[in-house]
Amino acid sequence: MFFRFLAWETFMREGLRRTSLYDLHVSSGAKIVEFHGFELPIWFSSIQEEHLATRSSAGIFDVSHMGLFRFIGEGAKSWLSSVSTQDYSKFEPGSCGYCHFLDQKGHIIDDMIFAVSSDSEVLGVPNSSMVGTMYDWLYQLLPEDGSVRIEDVSDDVSIIALQGPLSGPIVKELLGEGNLVGRFRCQEIIENNLGISGWIQGTGYTGESGFEIFLDDVDSRDLWGALIDHPDVTPVGLGARDTLRLEKGYLLSGQDFLWPEIGSEERFPEGFLSRTTSETAVPYGLDLLHDFIGKPSLLSSMESESRLWGMFCLERGPSPRPGHPVYDGPSEESEIIGYVTSGAPSPSLDMAGIALGYLKSRSVGDEVWIQSNSRRRVKSEVRVTPFL
Repeated sequence: MFFRFLAWETFMREGLRRTSLYDLHVSSGAKIVEFHGFELPIWFSSIQEEHLATRSSAGIFDVSHMGLFRFIGEGAKSWLSSVSTQDYSKFEPGSCGYCHFLDQKGHIIDDMIFAVSSDSEVLGVPNSSMVGTMYDWLYQLLPEDGSVRIEDVSDDVSIIALQGPLSGPIVKELLGEGNLVGRFRCQEIIENNLGISGWIQGTGYTGESGFEIFLDDVDSRDLWGALIDHPDVTPVGLGARDTLRLEKGYLLSGQDFLWPEIGSEERFPEGFLSRTTSETAVPYGLDLLHDFIGKPSLLSSMESESRLWGMFCLERGPSPRPGHPVYDGPSEESEIIGYVTSGAPSPSLDMAGIALGYLKSRSVGDEVWIQSNSRRRVKSEVRVTPFL
């Protein structure tokens, strides 16, 4: 295995966890907030500034709160294919992909970026809030003969994301051309001037070219220090990470979908966020040419009138936020046709309001009205994401 597993210390304060980079964020003046049990920076300067810097040059993100699983065994790829929406047999070593894990009713439990490191090992990154749930779900599905095993190494690894159009030249400059991987490609980090080791893959959550780099806590501090000293790099917090992914229409686990077995969201009607892959309308990560858990229910859901759409606000007004109802007209007699699941002003689009939400019987170009507060409905247009 490529990681030097030092004892990655999980720092605690009043039950909250801290990544190995926490003190560096504080010294940089970051605004720290609680997020899924971690103390993480929501911004360093401002959401808008960090967002635009990532789109124009490069941003770095501490995403060490995310999980990391190792799936090990000669049958790991075929087993993963049987429990997810992706056919792993089509992915050679050194390649990455995206998938959903469904329950028997077709509901999404979680989504995951994965990397095939060899024919007998796959790495997967579950969402931070779902690490325990996903481990338990997958563990009880393991083959009884022990041919495949799963290891949760989340606490042993720090993760730094470098995203933006200049991320490639920066990796080449700091780590050497040999560590410059392509989009959805991956490899073990080879010898470099920083003396760090670990794993690098051409993935991210911003829609820009970029990398996610997995290291032990000592090397993560060395890499973060080298990156933050680079003139083209801006540190980025959770706030801009969210607006960046929203502009590209990327799903957020627990917000754009929520497995009903772990609860419901009070802002929505009961079961509203219990969704299948087809209802999310994600154009990747679904291979219907193989059998997997939840496939029959997923196929049935393809007839659903409700699906995830983008909404672009055509007029200025209060920003769309999760839970805002969406109407088919501006009058009091209009009917609710869905709800916003994600929404914010778009820094790349002159701070126009953008949103994701499940809507019934809509088409591209339809006009809808988002109830952004008790007195105002904002006229919006149904769009296919990404917004840019």
